[in-house]
Amino acid sequence: MQVGIYMDLRNPPKWQRPWKGFYETALEQVVEAERLGIAAAWFSEHHFWEDGYLPQPLTFAAAAAARTKRIQLGAGVVLAPLRPAADIAEQGAVIDLISDGRFELGLGAGYVVPEFKTYGVSPKGRFEALEERAIEIRRLWEEGVATPAPLQEHMPIWIGGTGLRAARIAGRLGEGLLWPGPASLPEYRKALAGAGHDPDSARMGGLVQMVINDDPEAAWPRISPHLTYQWGSYAYYGGLDTVAPGMALLPDLDPESLRSGESVLLAPKFDVVTPDEAIRRLTEWMGDLPIEHILVWSSIAGMPDDLVARHIELLSTKVTPALREVGLPSPAPLAGAEA
Repeated sequence: MQVGIYMDLRNPPKWQRPWKGFYETALEQVVEAERLGIAAAWFSEHHFWEDGYLPQPLTFAAAAAARTKRIQLGAGVVLAPLRPAADIAEQGAVIDLISDGRFELGLGAGYVVPEFKTYGVSPKGRFEALEERAIEIRRLWEEGVATPAPLQEHMPIWIGGTGLRAARIAGRLGEGLLWPGPASLPEYRKALAGAGHDPDSARMGGLVQMVINDDPEAAWPRISPHLTYQWGSYAYYGGLDTVAPGMALLPDLDPESLRSGESVLLAPKFDVVTPDEAIRRLTEWMGDLPIEHILVWSSIAGMPDDLVARHIELLSTKVTPALREVGLPSPAPLAGAEA
């Protein structure tokens, strides 16, 4: 199992950094994560958000691939209905070649109506479109239609989604499920078996909603405004019918309502935890699941740099080694990484 970071590259107006150099700094963060021994970096996608939420994860993954040597790279998720299968297949193959076979492709259905409208696609049937894209991308690779071919003989494809529908799609196609929800596993395995795949071939991964800090109670008031903005923005853009210039009205959201002491921290549940508490919760949560990727946010909507740096440092030096010791292995750090 790989422990990695998940990046959306938000730059909210309230805490905005100069856009000049913003992506360069983010790429340096990926390089530093690799140096520390973080196993993977995955990149998300949305369009036309006021904070510049990363609109082109494949482009950014290619840039990260050129800067790194070992860290696994993933797109999680590409909004598949918005793009032709051939475009995704070709870009994925190029990234895989640049990265020397370190790329994994996550595909999702999307949900924000203005994104579909601007791309000239109907949101109706988006799950059917997701399945069609996944089938076609795999065919283009396996039949050698997309050239050049990926370096990996069977590049990993992941189906992202929070509900059982995504689990059924992943199962029918024999692909990974990019959602670590325990409730999805029975349906996923059932769909694998029903489509003639080995149910024991199930592989899951996805985003864990936590930030790691030595003193969670001191860090919480510094993180909670960013969490409020993050989840408010999801609610705001998810409720729009057309593109709007910025967030006209931030939904009233109490960050305390999101904070949870449960082991399973799936959105919107969230917590700030010590390394020991992170290890305890992750071990309890992931122990019986076929998990390949645990991903945590690199940053919550522009939160302070010192919190980001310490979060990633503790993830690499405390949490990852401990998970390896209890039987949840992760690749060793690069030479020169801090112990």
